[in-house]
Amino acid sequence: MIPSDLHKPFELGSYTLSNRIVMAPLTRNRAGAGNVPQDLNAVYYGQRATAGLIITEASQVSPQGVGYPSTPGVYSPEQVEGWKKVTKEVHDQGGRIFLQLWHVGRISHPDLQEEGALPVAPSAIQPRGEVFTGQARVPFVKPRALDAVEISGIVGQYRRAAENALMAGFDGVEVHAANGYLIDQFLRDSTNFRTDGYGGSRLNRSRLLMEVLEAVTSIWGAERVGVRLSPINTFNDISDTDPEATFSVVVDGLNRFGLAYLHVVEVDMAGIAGDAFDWERLRQSFDGPYMANGGYDRDRAEQAIASGSADMISFGVPFIANPDLPARLAKGAPLNKADPATFYGGDATGYTDYPALKDQAA
Repeated sequence: MIPSDLHKPFELGSYTLSNRIVMAPLTRNRAGAGNVPQDLNAVYYGQRATAGLIITEASQVSPQGVGYPSTPGVYSPEQVEGWKKVTKEVHDQGGRIFLQLWHVGRISHPDLQEEGALPVAPSAIQPRGEVFTGQARVPFVKPRALDAVEISGIVGQYRRAAENALMAGFDGVEVHAANGYLIDQFLRDSTNFRTDGYGGSRLNRSRLLMEVLEAVTSIWGAERVGVRLSPINTFNDISDTDPEATFSVVVDGLNRFGLAYLHVVEVDMAGIAGDAFDWERLRQSFDGPYMANGGYDRDRAEQAIASGSADMISFGVPFIANPDLPARLAKGAPLNKADPATFYGGDATGYTDYPALKDQAA
């Protein structure tokens, strides 16, 4: 069988990926006590190691960054040891895996914070919606605006998390600057009303992201660091009055680093935004590899790679139900249907028990 462009190897920095099919970061809420990755998580990621690259579920850079129960962190020694099991299993299966670094900012609640502290944000603006604390769904609270002097501490959280990811044996890291979480809250004008050097102009609003990248690339080197953006995503009650202008400035800033890739969510997960966005212009403005995400199926992914509008495609839900997704796409085989009832929390059911093609054939 002649491989399609989607299944051809791809040079990502110093790595040669076996294909251009990426497992997108997927929150599954199956970390153990202390938000420590478990043996079950290692099985789950190992099953999916035929992806050209795995990007882990978002992982908190500090206790302050927690916004959901049973999500893994990368700030404690126990968490590092837990992640070592994951990276070993993926590497034993011949895969590559990046850790996604995450701080939720205002998308949290005092019940999820140490000593019942308020969540932090660029500005004290309460998001609409509810948060699940582990016991109940409750309204978001009004966050506390970060003092300028505290922001260097946030950058330090990312630096330490990057160091921990290196100790845990990852192949690289992805900075989560999407989906309405802390860095995205700084980028967008609906959530950043600051009047200091981290607010106002688009350049100022992108300052935190650039400082985080300076810190993370000082540990990893830029060729092993990616960034995820979501220009039109209104998930977590966020928006921008001119996303094309805002993210043009952001990408201009990214270009000075020589990053491994830019990972872009090209849809609105909340299903609200309807304005057209020039994705091709964004793609052309970035100097490195472009990874596209957002409802791609096999045909659309093939077209994107063949046309050059993307270098890699990340798949989310299809990887939940299809541990051998690359093989299924290569053969045009039917996909298992994912069960949304088991997406978040629970045990192996709906997590590691989806069959591979070879098991179904048997």
